[in-house]
Amino acid sequence: MAEPKTIRTTADVGEFLAAVADERRRADAQALCALMAEATGVAPAMWGSAIVGFGTYHYRYASGREGDWPPVGLAPRKQALTLYVAEGFDRHAGLLARLGPVTTGKGCLYIKRLAEVDAEALRELVKAAFDRFDGTTVTG
Repeated sequence: MAEPKTIRTTADVGEFLAAVADERRRADAQALCALMAEATGVAPAMWGSAIVGFGTYHYRYASGREGDWPPVGLAPRKQALTLYVAEGFDRHAGLLARLGPVTTGKGCLYIKRLAEVDAEALRELVKAAFDRFDGTTVTG
């Protein structure tokens, strides 16, 4: 079985965020990282070359594939800030309704401008998703 491609690294999160080319995206990514660190109570860590993650959970699939992944993470992509939420959003409909102009995928929340989002709802979402998965093992 192949090893996961995206794993936790020792790369410097501050350097990664400081290198984001677009000034507004960089400022938003740094602010979101600080919000997530405060909400989770843990320091950020790099996962692969472009994801900032908080905490760790272990996953194990029926196929035998397994690995570790952060319960919540972020990536300052060109089109939007991407917030990764391992558990998805089914449990968070109320918080999503409060957030403001965002879009979602299965486990991704896309934010164009951090200033347009309800920071308290975002903090609650990050904390709830983190608390539910951090330190657990998920099987499927």
